[in-house]
Amino acid sequence: MDAPGADPKVELLRGVPLFAGLEPTVLEAIGAIAEERKVPEGTQLTHEGRHEGYFFVIVSGTVRIERGGQTLNTLRDGDFLGEISLIDGGPRTATATAESACDLIVMTYPRFRQLLDSAPEVRSAILEAVGQRLRSLDADAPV
Repeated sequence: MDAPGADPKVELLRGVPLFAGLEPTVLEAIGAIAEERKVPEGTQLTHEGRHEGYFFVIVSGTVRIERGGQTLNTLRDGDFLGEISLIDGGPRTATATAESACDLIVMTYPRFRQLLDSAPEVRSAILEAVGQRLRSLDADAPV
């Protein structure tokens, strides 16, 4: 159960591994730059190979993920996509299409970079989270 007065947007962001261990004030700063958006069925959220710089959390609805025309996954309520794009602004590794009408939380690479540039505590927390995730991935890799 959410704490009294908890921002539902912040709680959804807490479910993203990159943000999971961040202090509430840092999560609130990230939530402040995220926008809520509704998209109709059939909307392409990302395009494989393009530099788009969007990060999405699915509040409600379903999103199909494809690479090379092959369906890889279907994402649902609480799932997210584009986490790495927030960090590096690099090209999309897959195309994401809304399979149903979706309510989304959307963040852009430029706004995220502005936040990191203006709030050193957020930058430090994110760098630490990225380091921990890389370390855990490395620990899981065969030697």
